[in-house]
Amino acid sequence: MGGIETDTMLIVGMFLAIGAGALSFLSPCVLPIFPAYLSYITGVSVKELQGKQDTKVRGKLLSHSITFLLGVSLVFIGLGAGASFLGQWIQQLLVGESGLFIQRIAGIFIIVMGLFIGGWLNITTLMKERRFHYSKKPAGYVGTFFVGLGFAAGWTPCIGPIFGSILLLAASNPGQGIFYTIMYVVGFVLPFMILTFFLGRTRWIVRHSQVIMKIGAVIMIMMGLVLFFGLMPRITEFLLDLVENTWLSRLG
Repeated sequence: MGGIETDTMLIVGMFLAIGAGALSFLSPCVLPIFPAYLSYITGVSVKELQGKQDTKVRGKLLSHSITFLLGVSLVFIGLGAGASFLGQWIQQLLVGESGLFIQRIAGIFIIVMGLFIGGWLNITTLMKERRFHYSKKPAGYVGTFFVGLGFAAGWTPCIGPIFGSILLLAASNPGQGIFYTIMYVVGFVLPFMILTFFLGRTRWIVRHSQVIMKIGAVIMIMMGLVLFFGLMPRITEFLLDLVENTWLSRLG
């Protein structure tokens, strides 16, 4: 039964990490500049990107987007690995309740970041943008890769708090830390790749981005409370009972 509970907890964490990645991309400080970034790394004008794309343009979009995202992913996964290693080191250093201690710290951080993301808490330091700015992109795919590195390393005001929460989640679960980070990257990459070929849809999402962020903020706060009070095993047990009862009722 313990193995099933662990798997269920991993699945819950996986969906939360994917959602966090998608929320990072759909945030008001990333999505609105997405067409400009795409234009910058491909050399194709925003107007041309939003119009009808021929095979050549689509191929250029796909190849440069993948290269850009490789740079982004390298930074994110590297930070996730570092957080996982740090969490493991702290758990080895401390004795007894160290796992719960780190989870509670992560819970507090995620609650605070949720309040910040939702606009209910003002933290001036986090509002400072730290992205690297390039006056001229280095030529070719190498340049695109380095722009991706710079974008991820810069941590815009919206990405920082959300990804920071994933890093703390990774630190509190060293065994699954890298997995959560990879799932975060997947959540970031999927909408990026989809909207690369449907740029017209970004306008509708931008109009509703504040609502999306507030919903995401509420989920973050709830997750923070779950971690702080150590409720994940109870939630897992509830989900297992729910699934088990559903199957039994169908079989009966």
